[in-house]
Amino acid sequence: MPKAKGKSRRHKYSYNLNRKRLYRSARRRAAPRIACSHIRHAWDPNKSVAQNLAEMGLAEDPNKAVPIPKKLLGTEVETDGQQPGKKIVRKPYVVNEMELEASLPEKKSNTLSRDLIDYVRYMIQNHGENYKEMARDEKNYYQDTPKQIKRKINVYKNFYPEEYKNFIASLKPEKMEVQ
Repeated sequence: MPKAKGKSRRHKYSYNLNRKRLYRSARRRAAPRIACSHIRHAWDPNKSVAQNLAEMGLAEDPNKAVPIPKKLLGTEVETDGQQPGKKIVRKPYVVNEMELEASLPEKKSNTLSRDLIDYVRYMIQNHGENYKEMARDEKNYYQDTPKQIKRKINVYKNFYPEEYKNFIASLKPEKMEVQ
């Protein structure tokens, strides 16, 4: 297969091209990537990052926003409550929406896999509380020890307490019929 043309020859450097200007204009046009939707909607692309954050009441530099008190020979230096050049917050709704979102309770998103749930239910259904018997079961593909199986069952109990109670309650009538 022949080589692609132009790959083997030496590339010429263009001395007439102003790379600084190209880089600067591309950087100016690119808007910062903002993860928070509240900030993204209030962002003004014509203003600098510092101006945008100051309008929203957010700090550009956390070290300047909450200064660390300097200690001189074991005594603290006291400063006035006023800060020089304090900015006016024009978009306070951004901070309010972010505080409201942060105060919402975190929803529980952790779940167990369907395979693990089926495995635990099978073991409980066939062996009850006998973990040694569960370890010898042919469905124990990963060769879990009795303690590992017990741990998996406890995890299932903690994740789905209501479902576990209903499952155990449904097993009791079956055992009474067999006896």
